[in-house]
Order: sequence, then structure tokens, then C-alpha cells
Amino acid sequence: MTIRSATWPFPARMKTALQIDSVLLTIAMALLMGGFVILASASISISNSAANNPFFYIQRQLVAAAIGTAAGLICLFIPMQLWRSLGPLILFVGFMLLMAVLIPGIGHEVNGSTRWVRLGVMNLQVSEPARLCFILYLAGYLVRRNKSLREEFTGFLRPMIVLSLACALLLAEPDFGATVVLLATAMAMMFVAGARIRDFLVFFVTAVLALVALVMAAPYRMQRITGFLDPWADPYDSGFQLTQSLIAIGRGEWLGVGLGDSVQKLFYLPEAHTDFVFAVYAEEFGLLGSLVLIALFLALLWRVFKLAMRAADAERFFEAYIAIGLGTWLGIQAFINIGVNMGMLPTKGLTLPLISYGRSSLIITMICIALLLRIHHELAVNAKPVNRKRREWSKTS
Repeated sequence: MTIRSATWPFPARMKTALQIDSVLLTIAMALLMGGFVILASASISISNSAANNPFFYIQRQLVAAAIGTAAGLICLFIPMQLWRSLGPLILFVGFMLLMAVLIPGIGHEVNGSTRWVRLGVMNLQVSEPARLCFILYLAGYLVRRNKSLREEFTGFLRPMIVLSLACALLLAEPDFGATVVLLATAMAMMFVAGARIRDFLVFFVTAVLALVALVMAAPYRMQRITGFLDPWADPYDSGFQLTQSLIAIGRGEWLGVGLGDSVQKLFYLPEAHTDFVFAVYAEEFGLLGSLVLIALFLALLWRVFKLAMRAADAERFFEAYIAIGLGTWLGIQAFINIGVNMGMLPTKGLTLPLISYGRSSLIITMICIALLLRIHHELAVNAKPVNRKRREWSKTS
């Protein structure tokens, strides 16, 4: 798919038509459009109760989509080389966001967690843009220091120290789910970049032990674990949310009860429009609809990872690592959200990308899609290598 591009804001670089990955864009748009339909149905009751407007949350989501589209279009015209050169500044921005939310008077608390900064018309969940900042920085580091990463423990340790500080700030909010996603994404990127297995395993074991200790140290986290293991033991307290989600999924059976006919969204299932929107979707569209939605996410990941391989084959490793990071991020977050809804994983406050209500998540996800489209454009227009740090990437992927 080819679109004639305007020359703003990089006239010297945008002399050719913009090459769009129509398959990736179609999959993303299908998820986004489907998400609007699902969210409109899941949020209608709570919207009417909260604002006397049955379309309150879907209207806010549509505004966020417009902002995400505008931001994505800007990113679509920014060369990837510029993102690479701004790595240290982007890292600084990521840390500033995570620290700002902890400053009294700036951070906004909701349900006991201080994860948001008020920006006039909306609240920004800082973990979303901060995660993107760390992925962009890490991709640049993996290109610059690849030899050190492969041969020295210090090459592995440096980015892990940076990420550990970021995770400490996330846990201070607290945001355990975002911490898990960031760590998993970073470790996947470093594994693909050729980190030694022994270094990888040492940090992996250490991270798992630290996360387990954090779970055991916080009573509310332990309650989530016990509620997850046997939600029916206490269906009116610790297991309430999960049991209601399982009831919703069970009611859907093979073909669902029909769009708009969910019963669980009528104040039985908490967070039906955010964390547990998949349960409402499964109730209304059944097993068949659920499989279609999961297939769309798998198709999206397939396309993203295929793009990463193309970038690696063209020796554009910065772009390859970014694609790996963004694909891993979206895949892990979707897996965790669906797993939580189905009772496979403990409850985490993570949205279903492009589907759940969450304006910060939607905007940043659309920016991620734009970055992937930009990578495709640069590969289609000129696949000439721009970062010849090594040629072994494909051997490890």
C-alpha cells in the first residue's frame, strides 16, 4: 500500500511515497474498530451510572483514538535514526515520568495506586509512555554494546541496572503488572540480541525470586494469589471478580448470548470495561468469537515478528530490536489480560491492547503501531544497512 506523503516535518528525507504495511495496518484497525464495539457494549451500564450518559466511556475512548492517530501520524514521519540518536534523552524522559508521578501534588491516586498524572482533559498513566521510552533506549544500547553484551557480564549488567531502577519506581506506585511486562520485554530483547544464557538465567532467577518476595510481602498481592488459586473458596470477597468473570465466559458457551445482551456487565463484574472486558466479549460472542479475537492478536504478533526478521536480514538491528520489543510487549500484555479473565493468571491491572478502556494505553499502542509502520516504510524504500555492528542476529533468533 502506497501513500503519497507530505514533506513536513522532514522534507529532505520524505521525497518518496510512504510505503504502508497494509496487512499490519488492517489487523490493527480490525482490533481497534472491534474494540470500540466491545467497549460500547461493556461500558453502557457503568457509563449511564457514572455520568448519566450511556456512551460516556466510548466517547472518551474515541477522543483518545483521535489523539493517538495524530501522534502516530507524527511518529510515522520521524526517521528511525532520529529515535536512535535521542536514546539518552528518551531514557531521561522515561525516568522523569516515573519519578514525577510519585511527587505529592503531581501524582493522582486511584484505588490506592498513584499511577497517573493529570493533563487537563485526561489522566496519563505514566507507565505506558515510560515503557516505550525504555524499549527505544534499550534497542539503541543493544546495537552500540552488542559485543560487550555477548562477551562480558558488565555488558549485560548495565541495562539491567537501568531497568531495575525503573522497576523500583513502578513498584513504588505500585504497579506490579507493568513491572512484569517491562522486565519480560527487556529480557526478550536481550535474549534475541545474544546475551549469554548464564547471564540471562542468573538475572531471570533473581528477578523471579524478587517478584515472589514482593508478592509475599504485600497482603493484598497474596490475597490475589489465593483468590486466583481457588476463587470459589471465597466467591463474595477475594474471589468475587474472578468468579464473576468465569460466570460471564461460561454463559457465552459456543456462540455467545449476543451483542449487548451480557448480564455480567450489569454491575456484577467489576471493571467490566477495563481489565475484564474480554469476559464480557466472551459472554456476548462465545467461544467462536473469542477464538477470532485471539487469532487477530496472533496475526498481529506474526506480522510484527516477521517485520523484525526482515529488519535483521537487512542489518537494521536497531529497528529489529524495537520490533521485537513492541511485539513482545503487546503479546505479553494481551496474554496476561486474557489469562487473568480466564482464571489462568492472578489479577493484574493490565488492559487488553486496542480493546479495553484506557486512554493512555490506547494512545501509546497506536504510537507503537506507527513506529512499526515506519520501520516497514524504511525497509521498503531503502533496505541498506545503517548499523553494521554485527551479522549474527539471525543466528540467535
